[in-house]
Amino acid sequence: MCDNPNATKLDVLDRMRQMITASGWAVQGVEGDRLHPPWAYTVGLTPEGAPELVISGKPLDECARVLNDTAAHALHAEPPVPGERIPLVGGPLVEIVGVPHPDAHLETAVALYGAQVRALQLVWADDRGHWPWDAGFRGRQRLFGPRVSR
Repeated sequence: MCDNPNATKLDVLDRMRQMITASGWAVQGVEGDRLHPPWAYTVGLTPEGAPELVISGKPLDECARVLNDTAAHALHAEPPVPGERIPLVGGPLVEIVGVPHPDAHLETAVALYGAQVRALQLVWADDRGHWPWDAGFRGRQRLFGPRVSR
């Protein structure tokens, strides 16, 4: 709606459906504010039986690149599991975290698919290998679920 302030929620959902039809999924970005860093999530993996993906704390264009690359892989492989660490090609090392309440964070996905939406967050390590739950983490990253003990 930021790109077109006169758009209604139905307009936004129609546009999202068009992008999903054309590409298989879409990425919904959410601007950051003083309290929360920017974040983004996929919309369109649910009908394929895959969880939607979320990433936070990177510029939205980087979020979109990481999500698009990961979504393309997710549709042809088993979904990652919480606690799994994955070194992304050309991207950060991520740890998978389950999102227990996608309805609280993935508004567009839930508007299109309802309560069946499942989600996983790609939590990234900083350039020194520190995670948001570690002392000394450099960055701002919103966590949408609890970390699985390793």
